[in-house]
Amino acid sequence: MSIKVNNLTKYYGNNLAVDNISFEAKKGEILGFLGPNGAGKSTTMKIITTYLPPTSGTVSVDGFDVEEKSLDVRKKLGYLPELNPLYYDMNVVDYLDYIAALDGIPKSDIRKKREEMIKVCGLETMRKKDIGTLSKGFKQRVGLAQAMINNPDVLILDEPTSGLDPNQIIEIRNLIKKLGKEKTVILSTHILSEVTATCNRVIIINKGKIVADGTPEELQGRSKGQSLVILEVKNNCDKNAISGSLKDIRTVNKVEFVKDTGDSFIFNIYGDKGVDLREVISTKVNSQGATLLSMQAKHSTLEDIFRELTK
Repeated sequence: MSIKVNNLTKYYGNNLAVDNISFEAKKGEILGFLGPNGAGKSTTMKIITTYLPPTSGTVSVDGFDVEEKSLDVRKKLGYLPELNPLYYDMNVVDYLDYIAALDGIPKSDIRKKREEMIKVCGLETMRKKDIGTLSKGFKQRVGLAQAMINNPDVLILDEPTSGLDPNQIIEIRNLIKKLGKEKTVILSTHILSEVTATCNRVIIINKGKIVADGTPEELQGRSKGQSLVILEVKNNCDKNAISGSLKDIRTVNKVEFVKDTGDSFIFNIYGDKGVDLREVISTKVNSQGATLLSMQAKHSTLEDIFRELTK
C-alpha cells in the first residue's frame, strides 16, 4: 500500500497552489506534511482523497489513479479534513452507524465497528449526545472515528489534534503511531513538536513546492543555523573581560550578554554549525578566574528548520 504523487500541479484560476511536486508515502510510514498557511498542503490532500482533480500530474493510491479509479481509491482511504464535516443534528451513535453504512461495512458488523471507534476515540460518555452540542475537542474525536471506522489502509489527517487538550493529544498521538505500523498515514499539523514525536518522515512545502524531505533528525542535521551555548558564570568577574575572551575563540561567531541576575551573568554564545563549544568555553572562563555555574548546548529544532525554509 502506497501513495505516489508525480509532477502534481494545481491551479485555482491563475493562482498556482501546487507546483509540480512528487513524493511517495509507503505502508508503515507516518509522513508529516508541513507548511505555512496557503502553502498547498490541504490542496494536495484533497487531490489524494479525490475531492479535487489535479490540473496536471498523477496521483495513485495502491495503484489506483485518483481520477480514473476514484471509487476504488475512496475504499482505501480514511480522511479527516481540516474543516471537520459532521451532521450536527445526529447523535454520535447514529452518525457513526450512518458513516459505517456509507463505507459499505456489512450491517452485522456495524455495531462492533462503531463500539470499537467509540472506545478508541474516548466517546463513551458522548454516545447519545447530538454532535452539535459537543465541544470542539469531542467533535474532533467524532471526526477521527469516522475516518477510521472502515479500517482503511491509508489515513489522511489534516490537523487531527486541533481543539484537543494535552491528555487527548497524547492519546491520539499514540493511536496514530500504533496505526502507522500497519497503514500509510499522512499527517498535517501546525504543532511541530507533534511531528517530531509522531512522524518518521517529514515533507515541508512552501509556495506550492517541496523544500525539504527527510526524517526529523535528517532535517535538523541540514539546518543552516548556528550552534548555541547558554553560559552562566558567577558575577565575581569582569563580564567584559569574559565576553572578550570568548570572542577570541576561532569557532565563535557572536557573544551576546543576556542579563545580570544579581548573582550571575548570562551569555548566549553562537558558534559554527555542528561545533561543540563547551570545552573551549570552560577553558576560557577558567582562564579569567571566573566561576562557571552552568552551560547548556541548544540544538536546532524542527521549528527552527521550518522557519528557515518558509520565511
